[in-house]
Amino acid sequence: MQTHEAWTPPEGSWASSEARRRNMQAIRSRDTKPEQLVRRLLHAQGLRYRVAARPLPDLRRTADIVFRPVRVAVFIDGCYWHGCPVHYVPPKTNPGYWSDKVARNMARDRDTDQRLEEAGWTVLRFWEHEPSSECAARIAAEVEKRRARARGTGTT
Repeated sequence: MQTHEAWTPPEGSWASSEARRRNMQAIRSRDTKPEQLVRRLLHAQGLRYRVAARPLPDLRRTADIVFRPVRVAVFIDGCYWHGCPVHYVPPKTNPGYWSDKVARNMARDRDTDQRLEEAGWTVLRFWEHEPSSECAARIAAEVEKRRARARGTGTT
């Protein structure tokens, strides 16, 4: 017969319970439903892209969708993790840690945008709650605009 000992978080862990730990481990950092829907729409339009790729090799951050030849980086941000002004709800459990975590994520997002723009990239950010069809349309329009500009047939 197997005995179960009480679960204790690993040394230095922020997980407050086994259930919380399982919940946090289940959260996806890529291939979320909103990302998949947008990618499916872009692919149906004939657009090809990289998934979860680094736009800049020396920047240890990945964009959700990357169009390298035209330098367009797309991020589809989760409302909770990136502090959506409409849907973000401060946590009730361990609020100091999680609110600081979200604030750091937001600061990192701004830093990422700045670094990419300085390197000549267009950064497109969407919230997970935005309609996928609208996101895909805006992405496709930007990619086409950048392609036309690269061919010398676009306007500035």
